[in-house]
Amino acid sequence: MTTTSTTQTGEVNAQPGWRVGVQRFGAFLSGMIMPNISAFIAWGLITAFFIPTGWTPNESLAELVGPMIIFLLPLLIANTAGRMVYGTRGGVVASIGTMGVIVGTDIPMFIGAMIVGPLAAYLIKQVDKIWAGKIKPGFEMLVDNFAAGILGMLVALGAFFGIAPAVTALSNAIGAAVDFLVTAGLLPLASLLIEPGKVLFLNNAINQGILTPLGVQESTEFGKSILFLLEANPGPGLGLLAAFMFFGTGIAKASAPGAIIIQFLGGIHEIYFPYVLMKPILIAAMIGGGMTGIAINVAFGSGLRAPASPGSIFAVLINTPTDSYVGVVLSVIGAASVSFIIAAIILRASRRRDLELLESGNDGLTAGAAKMNDLKGKESSVTSTLFAGAGAGTTQMRISNIVFACDAGMGSSAMGASVLRNKLTKAGVEGVTVTNMSIANLDGSEDLIITHADLTERARQKNGRAAHISVDNFMSSPKYDEVVSLVTEQQL
Repeated sequence: MTTTSTTQTGEVNAQPGWRVGVQRFGAFLSGMIMPNISAFIAWGLITAFFIPTGWTPNESLAELVGPMIIFLLPLLIANTAGRMVYGTRGGVVASIGTMGVIVGTDIPMFIGAMIVGPLAAYLIKQVDKIWAGKIKPGFEMLVDNFAAGILGMLVALGAFFGIAPAVTALSNAIGAAVDFLVTAGLLPLASLLIEPGKVLFLNNAINQGILTPLGVQESTEFGKSILFLLEANPGPGLGLLAAFMFFGTGIAKASAPGAIIIQFLGGIHEIYFPYVLMKPILIAAMIGGGMTGIAINVAFGSGLRAPASPGSIFAVLINTPTDSYVGVVLSVIGAASVSFIIAAIILRASRRRDLELLESGNDGLTAGAAKMNDLKGKESSVTSTLFAGAGAGTTQMRISNIVFACDAGMGSSAMGASVLRNKLTKAGVEGVTVTNMSIANLDGSEDLIITHADLTERARQKNGRAAHISVDNFMSSPKYDEVVSLVTEQQL
C-alpha cells in the first residue's frame, strides 16, 4: 500500500503507506506521554530527593511518590489522549474511565490509561453523533452532561472488570520477558530494533510510548529501571558525531562539533539521524554502541529512577540513583567508544570516495540525503520544489504562519524554528510567526509547514492547503534562506 502526492511540476511521488501508518501510530502513542514529561520529571525529582534512599530523605514528603505514580500520571496520560481524540469532552470521559483501571489493579496503569483514554474519548464522540442536532433547545447541556457521566461510569466499570486484569496480565508477561532477557544476557539485542527505529523517527514512540510506561512500573518496584536507558543513552550518538568530526568530510565534518553539543548536552538525538541516513551502513555503529551500553548497565545492575527526557547527559545523571552512577557513566562512555570506533572504520574506508564527491561539488551529507529522498520518492533539495505538494499558486500566497512540525513538537522542530526565526529577525521581516508543534496538532491554519523529509507525507495529510518544505537537517538547511528571501519579497 502506498500514498501519493503531486508536485507542482506534476510529478507523482509514492510514499510507503505502511511506514506513514507506523509513524502515525507511534506519534499517537508518544503524543499521550510527551506533553506530560514535566510531570514525570517532577515525580522523578521528588523520588530522587525524598524516598528513604534518596538524596535528602523525608518521610512526610515521600508520601507524594505513591499517589503521583498511581493516580496523577495515568490520569494525565488519559486526559491528554482523550483531548487528542475529542477535545475537552473526550479528556473528561477518558479520565473517568481510567479510574476503573487504576482502582482495578495495584500496579501503575500507564498502559491501561493509554488504552482506556482514547477508547473512552472515541466512544463519547460516537455517542454524541447519535443525537447531534436532534435535541430540543434548552436540553443540550442536560443531555451532554448525563451522556458523558453515564458513559464514563460504564467505561470505568468495564475497565475495572475487563481491561485492568488484562493489562495486569500483559504487564506481568512483559516484565517476565524483560527479566528473561536480562537473566539470559540477551537484553542488548534490543538495540537491533531500537537503533534502526530511532533513525526512522520512531524514537519518541519507542521511548515514550513503550519503554517509559514499562520503566516507571519497574522503577516503582525496584527504585530504578534499565529500560529508561535503552533508547535515551546519549553515548551512541556522541560516538557517531565524534567520528564525523575527526574522519568526516565537507558539511558533515564541519557541523559535527555543533551537533555534539545539541545531542549530548541538549539531548536532541534527532540531530544525528541525517548523518546515519546519508550512509546507512553507519547503523552498525549505532547498534554496536547501543548494545555495548545496555550490556554494561546489565553487568552493573544500573538504571535510572525516572525517564531521561530529553536524552541529555544532564537528564541522565540527575535521574541516576547513587548505586548506579558507575554503571551509567561507564555505559555512556562504552557506548560512545564502540560507536566511534565502528563509525571511524566505516568513514575511513569510504573517505576517498567521499572526498571525490566533495571535489565534484556533491557534499556527503547533502548528496546522501538527496539520494535517500530519491530512493523514497521524495523531493530533492532544489528551489523548483521548494513548495512541492502544495496547491496551485502557493508561491503567490502570502506566508504569515510558518510551523515546524515533528513527531513530538519539541526537540528538533524547536531548533529549526529558532534558526529560521533568527534569520527572519536579521532580515528585518515582521508580521510572520514561526512556531513548532507536533504533526498531530496541525489544524489547517498553517501557511507553510517545514518537516523532516521522512515526516512530510504525514504533514500533508493533516494540511494539504499549506506549502510544505522537506529538510534533512533542521539546524542548517539552505531552504531557510529561500524562505527568508520569499517572505522578504512579499513585504516589499
